[in-house]
Amino acid sequence: MTQVADFVLQRLTEWGVKRVYGYPGDGINGLLGAFDRAQGEPEFIQTRHEEMAAFMACAHAKFTGEVGCCTATSGPGAVHLLNGLYDAKLDHQPVVAVVGQQKRLSLGAHYQQEVDLELLFADVSEFCQMIVHPGQARHVIDRAFKTALTTRGVATIIIPNDVQEEDAQPSPPKTHGSVFSSVGWSRPRVLPDPDELRKAAAVLNEGSKVAMLVGQGAAKAEAEVVEVAELLGAGVAKALLGREVLPDDLPFVTGPIGLLGSKA
Repeated sequence: MTQVADFVLQRLTEWGVKRVYGYPGDGINGLLGAFDRAQGEPEFIQTRHEEMAAFMACAHAKFTGEVGCCTATSGPGAVHLLNGLYDAKLDHQPVVAVVGQQKRLSLGAHYQQEVDLELLFADVSEFCQMIVHPGQARHVIDRAFKTALTTRGVATIIIPNDVQEEDAQPSPPKTHGSVFSSVGWSRPRVLPDPDELRKAAAVLNEGSKVAMLVGQGAAKAEAEVVEVAELLGAGVAKALLGREVLPDDLPFVTGPIGLLGSKA
């Protein structure tokens, strides 16, 4: 019989996750067994430290445009994820963390390595939920990914180790209280207010020497950035994440900071 841990990895794969960065621990023994059975789909990338796993998941999101994914055991392993997850939060990168927890039976007893993970991850996460029933796994995972993608932030899934090893319920029981969800997300189309655009254009047009600092906020607007810079004769500098807007292989960009236009 398929375990909840196997279903979790299957669902991650359906969301496009190809690799999960993490460090082993007994709080995720069920997941580690599932990784072995999954035979590389998704692949488990063992790091030297949980903190590194979270940073690698954030870097994965930055360099691929995909959701980064990391995992750690309960207690100290989970705490170690925080630095890397805050990097994702502050750089607005979609990252999903899958964290182990002690058995449900022992929660609330100050059991070994028991930490209030929902409270711990509340600030860094846009979504944080513990799976306490096998039928809950599907909608928690789906909502975590949809939240991470929509908010470009961190979503945390907590799974007690006894739940990981229970029989999976790929579809929740058809009973009152069950929640049904599916894999899939569409990027929203966000349009600025026309009056605010006119105000911004007026500010730019009144400038005599305009400089533009372009970061990830202008992602997928390369042509528009170039056009504005040429119309204004503006100098353009890239922020660290501005490579999404102005890649280094453009002819008028040199090095990590490039200049457009010649009038400024």
